[in-house]
Amino acid sequence: MNNTALTAKHISLGAKMVPFAGYNMPVTYEGINAEHQTVRTSVGVFDVSHMGEFILKGENALDLIQRVTSNDAAKLYDGKIQYSCLPNEDGGIVDDLLVYRIDEKTYMLVVNASNIEKDWNWIQKFNTAGVEMHDISGKTSLLAVQGPKAAEALQSLTDVDLASMEYYNFSKGKFAGIDNVVISATGYTGAGGFEIYFDNEHADHIWNAIFEAGAPFNIKPIGLAARDTLRLEMGFCLYGNDIDDTTSPFEAGLGWITKFTKEFTNSEALKAQKEAGVSKKLIGFELIDRGIPRHDYEIVDAEGKVIGKVTSGTQSPSLQKAIGMGYVEKEFAKEGTEIYILIRNAKIKAKVVKFPFYK
Repeated sequence: MNNTALTAKHISLGAKMVPFAGYNMPVTYEGINAEHQTVRTSVGVFDVSHMGEFILKGENALDLIQRVTSNDAAKLYDGKIQYSCLPNEDGGIVDDLLVYRIDEKTYMLVVNASNIEKDWNWIQKFNTAGVEMHDISGKTSLLAVQGPKAAEALQSLTDVDLASMEYYNFSKGKFAGIDNVVISATGYTGAGGFEIYFDNEHADHIWNAIFEAGAPFNIKPIGLAARDTLRLEMGFCLYGNDIDDTTSPFEAGLGWITKFTKEFTNSEALKAQKEAGVSKKLIGFELIDRGIPRHDYEIVDAEGKVIGKVTSGTQSPSLQKAIGMGYVEKEFAKEGTEIYILIRNAKIKAKVVKFPFYK
């Protein structure tokens, strides 16, 4: 089991630790609902240092990124970030990722923890033009400071104007007295906030500085369980649950990150799929009857015929109702359609709703 540079800190704070993507990670501190509300109303800190970071450098770095990702990275400029995915050769998704343009010959890719080795090998397979690749995952720490008070809580630690940083932009500068820290605004909670990337050796110092600066804002450490309920309320996909090697970007509602202004892995087949239409779609639903939907529960129609499967589900702390995501046959994907979730052999009534659940 791998530890992050802050594992000892989480244990000392009484976090419940669980294995996640090969890492010993904090799942909760004081409880999911309380942590969830902290992020929605003030500010919370997630240690997400298990995520993977690759640096791609050289004349052909952009060409390689264009070849392996579905979005059009040529649209990026220095300090801009793009959400994208790595299509496989069978119509599915190797991973979803973030592409950071540091300068015209240098990019940082941020990938999912469980896919670091898989993604590295996949990109390397297409690296036929000698792009310099560095896997900095093992030496990089990442904190996500999320919530409506995040900018105020962190501003005293940096000269970067946090309040004016636009969504999906980043800046590199001094943070808590440490040079070369990447500060970005992507977020996975829908509550606003920032991601702070830095070398492991500064982890304790930066963690302590954040909590000292954030004390007047009631800042708290938050575990991965609340991260999951927060992202689910926004309808954000989680790799391994809502998207994987068998789901296409169009089935997953990710057509907006699939651009045919260039050629990329499997682009011809994906273009044909876009034109022909898909047979199943990822939907959001909320339960009308009582129950909680869970990953892999079957979705059925009024007659009990299986029409799909739940990929993510929870009792939403913000909405006080059960919500979920799942794939259904396309004729059941329209907003307002009544569907049923099989929970312990009982048909529990639900209806299809638009993302995000939480507005």
